[in-house]
Parts: sequence; structure tokens; C-alpha cells
Amino acid sequence: MKQLTMKELSFIEDEIRAEEILGKTMNWCASLCDDQILKNELEKLAEQHQLNVASLSQYFNQSKMIQ
Repeated sequence: MKQLTMKELSFIEDEIRAEEILGKTMNWCASLCDDQILKNELEKLAEQHQLNVASLSQYFNQSKMIQ
């Protein structure tokens, strides 16, 4: 695996934070929905953002060990 620069690692950290915020926002929006179909879609989006956080975090942790 190619070693990442500190700038690249910082970008990954920023993306992790953005994905966390998006996931929380989607869950919050879902909690306000009366329409069950829309609520389900928002919950699916929130779950996808949470999975993105997990994937990015795993990649970030592997990259940090290499540095």
C-alpha cells in the first residue's frame, strides 16, 4: 500500500467527519417524518453514511499504521 501524506490523511479525516454529520442528519430528518416511505428512505441513507464512516475509518486506521 502506498504511504499517504499527512494532507491526504487529513482529507480522509475530514470525509469521515462529513459522513458522520450526514448520517446523523438523515436520522434526525427521518425522526421528524410522518410519511413512512420517506422515513424508510432517509433511514437507508443514514445507514449508508454510517457504513461509509466504517469503511473510511478502517482505511484511515490501516494508513496511519503504515506511516
